[in-house]
Amino acid sequence: MRKKIVAGNWKMNMNLQDGIALAKELNDTLNAEKPNCDVVICTPFIHLASVAQFLNQDIIGLGAENCADKEKGAFTGEVSAEMVKSTGARYVILGHSERREYYHETPEILKEKVLLALKNGLKVIFCIGETLAEREAEKQNEVVKAELEGSVFNLSAEEFKNIVIAYEPIWAIGTGKTATAEQAEEIHAYIRSIVAEKYGAAVADDTSILYGGSCKASNAPELFAKPDIDGGLIGGASLKCADFKGIIDAWK
Repeated sequence: MRKKIVAGNWKMNMNLQDGIALAKELNDTLNAEKPNCDVVICTPFIHLASVAQFLNQDIIGLGAENCADKEKGAFTGEVSAEMVKSTGARYVILGHSERREYYHETPEILKEKVLLALKNGLKVIFCIGETLAEREAEKQNEVVKAELEGSVFNLSAEEFKNIVIAYEPIWAIGTGKTATAEQAEEIHAYIRSIVAEKYGAAVADDTSILYGGSCKASNAPELFAKPDIDGGLIGGASLKCADFKGIIDAWK
């Protein structure tokens, strides 16, 4: 059975002290009342090593929000996959629309990042999704297919088992707009079908596909009830323990 996952993406929020406080609160809350799904928090780089000390990683997995496309060397300010792994993190988000848009990350760059993350034993939460203009032109299927082909469909079936896909309609990130559960299910089913075309039905059935795009406690139950939606990649609602737990509890 493929994993049900609720992952938090803190983005560039919270200083170190506030981040540790939130991680501790989440850890205490979820240790007291075990979640019915896998939970991951992806924090800024500077939080990773500190937060790792306070997490029971049997309950909450730790991840980074990015890593470099180079192994090591004279790349001032960059953080390598090996460094991420050495903090105790087990996951990394790659291909987020904000990285693609603001930092001009191309499919080629992302392909390198994915390979380095896997080489260092990290699981990759790989983000794909279309803009509003692409959705209105009904190009969403070709956009997500091209994003997968450009950066992860070069992997072997064995390597691909370490990929979690996060479908994020860019028009619904932080806008308060959410894809309807039906819209989300339709594209999740399509994504699973192209994974099946590439790697076979068994791999596709094992691949977790998360929905990201203004997911909150109020709409999570309806989204998560759909057969091809295996959880969420949560932005703003992951910054408060009660909000995040409300989404996790949608699996109960």
